[in-house]
Amino acid sequence: MARKPASPPLETKSLGQAAAIPDHPDRAVLERVPNPRKAETYLARFTVPEFTSVCPVTGQPDFAHLVIDYAPGDWLVESKSLKLYLASFRNHGAFHEDCTVAVGADLRDLLKPKWLRIGGYWYPRGGIPIDVFWQTGAPPKGLWIPDQGVPGYRGRG
Repeated sequence: MARKPASPPLETKSLGQAAAIPDHPDRAVLERVPNPRKAETYLARFTVPEFTSVCPVTGQPDFAHLVIDYAPGDWLVESKSLKLYLASFRNHGAFHEDCTVAVGADLRDLLKPKWLRIGGYWYPRGGIPIDVFWQTGAPPKGLWIPDQGVPGYRGRG
């Protein structure tokens, strides 16, 4: 099969350039690029094993393992902008549920994917791990969706 000619240069703000981590998610710029396989239904996954934010009440750090799955439509998320966006939560005070759903909703609004889900597997706070799951609706028929691969928290037992 013949390859398509190279795409025109992308109009992105962070890709290929030095970019500072935004100090708040509202100041982060999520970017998208055209999906060269938009006629296909497939799954793209981002695994974020070191997501951090802070408790909005105590200011103590919170840690999560996020898994973002989406079936792209016309757009793909530009991965460097996603990395900077996710890092912008580092000093952001929000509850686990808010952080997890905000990431999913922001990606949904930017990309208009065929389907998206996010699993937020939060490490224990006060002895209780909190897992948060959100998705846009039913997945497209025939989409292969592998397990997110994150075991439930078991502590030492």
